[in-house]
Amino acid sequence: MSNVSSITQFLLLAFADTRELQLLHFWLFLGIYLAALFSNGLIITAVVCDHRLHTPMYFFLFNLSLLDLGSISATLPKSMSSSLLDSRAISYSGCAAQLFFFLFFISAELFLLTVMAYDRYIAICRPLHYGTLLGSRACVHMVAAAWSSGFLYAVLHTANTFSIPLCKGNALDQFFCEIPQILKLSCSNSYLREDGLVVVSVSIGFGCFVLIVLSYVQIFRAVLRIPSEQGRHKAFSTCLPHMAVVSLFISTGTFAYLKPPSISSTLLILFVAVLYSVVPSILNPLIYSLRNQELKNAVWKLVTGCS
Repeated sequence: MSNVSSITQFLLLAFADTRELQLLHFWLFLGIYLAALFSNGLIITAVVCDHRLHTPMYFFLFNLSLLDLGSISATLPKSMSSSLLDSRAISYSGCAAQLFFFLFFISAELFLLTVMAYDRYIAICRPLHYGTLLGSRACVHMVAAAWSSGFLYAVLHTANTFSIPLCKGNALDQFFCEIPQILKLSCSNSYLREDGLVVVSVSIGFGCFVLIVLSYVQIFRAVLRIPSEQGRHKAFSTCLPHMAVVSLFISTGTFAYLKPPSISSTLLILFVAVLYSVVPSILNPLIYSLRNQELKNAVWKLVTGCS
């Protein structure tokens, strides 16, 4: 029986076998990656450069863009290089690093999305207390807590996953290093501890989702009391896309980690992985900026060089 110490590399799942489809995959992912870099980079630069955006909401959005850039950079570059070079191999240490950074960024993003929902709840439902409850120090503390929690989560899972003996080869059924796919290679019963941690983590994620939903329920109740139909439409058209992306992110991530063993469709596994690891990094900048006139003005001034 071979264990984890004898494995020097893993083999990632390829999107395609033919050279033409591999290059198509490379160019498709390159376009997605550049779009994510450009859109999130614009938001980061606009928030830093425009003093009118130095408020709690944009501070949170700045950090969300950083996390989106981190999460998509943890997976896509390696997948693109694998297709371009026609190589499925990733080193043992490279796999561990990829898993750590991906878990770090997506878990911190979930915690930050919870904080952002609370921020919108205070801004809309308790506006007179906004300055007291969300001062600059409180915002920094909440963002630091989100990043720290993500780091702790990633350290715990990465260390535990790569301490499990592996005896079923080194081929992963995923285009990046993912906990469920690594656990498939484990020896019998040796993965139960990590499975327990995954269940606890999904429960925490569900708790965050419940807090986000409760925040938006209170927001919707407050919005319905707005006398202006235009004001209600604007609030709903902003909040509902936020909820849609959060729901997509959490539901697909939960499915990836808790799906029944009977579901083994490779195409479905890849599709779900793309939905929770790639799509949010593209949608978040669009949803949080296209409906925000103040941010659109700042980005336009940044692009055109207007003062």
